[in-house]
Amino acid sequence: MIQFTAIYVLWLREMIKYVRAKSRIVGAVAMPIFMLVFLGLGFRQVEVPGIPGEIGYIQYLVPGILGMTILFSSAYTGMGVIMDRQYGFLKEVLVTPASRVSIVIGMMAGGATISLIQATMMMVLSVLIGFRLPSLPQIAIAIVIMLLISVIFINIGLTLSSVLKDFHGFNMIINFIVFPLFLLSGALFPVANLPGVIRVFSYIDPLTYGVDALRGIMIGYSEFSLAMDIAILAALGAVTVFMSGYFFQKGEAL
Repeated sequence: MIQFTAIYVLWLREMIKYVRAKSRIVGAVAMPIFMLVFLGLGFRQVEVPGIPGEIGYIQYLVPGILGMTILFSSAYTGMGVIMDRQYGFLKEVLVTPASRVSIVIGMMAGGATISLIQATMMMVLSVLIGFRLPSLPQIAIAIVIMLLISVIFINIGLTLSSVLKDFHGFNMIINFIVFPLFLLSGALFPVANLPGVIRVFSYIDPLTYGVDALRGIMIGYSEFSLAMDIAILAALGAVTVFMSGYFFQKGEAL
């Protein structure tokens, strides 16, 4: 049974933690800003194969950086769960009447909100280096797509945090996962430019379809159809929600 009070309390806790940790806010956007500025300005006069010349590299890059921001922010949500377990907070939550499903949804809601805040900050900052924002309806659809991306990777992080009880082990595994996912997603260059064998891995990368959908909405250019991108993201979102709920209940029962 879903208990909305429990979901709200856990969401609010994540918001308070985020607002109070100023270094976390700066650290979360520092790397995306660095890549956006240096790659965007450095390659703006260069014609990258596979990118139409009328689009420009900055326009092409920004949706990829938004995907990167969401990926890293969402995937590391599981690290907070491990810290809560080590400091005893998770045990206190688990002995309350709140259902396991409500606890997972509350954690997911907090992580998704933080990811969207950081991605929105990056979207606004990208205007300073020449990115042209789309219309408000397109931005609204882009936020929905970013939410789907966030849900997928938050639940992957929650699943790992349920299986891995050690903070250092989680950090090592998640780094091993997120960097290849980012590089294979087409965030920095078209997937079509990759060799055939490596391209296969790009096609099984969830972020590939998220970045492609963002480009389709925000700049009107995509390698796949928008309907296919959104359908894949929605299906993976449903699968990962079920997966994280299952492993969380199983892991905390041990």
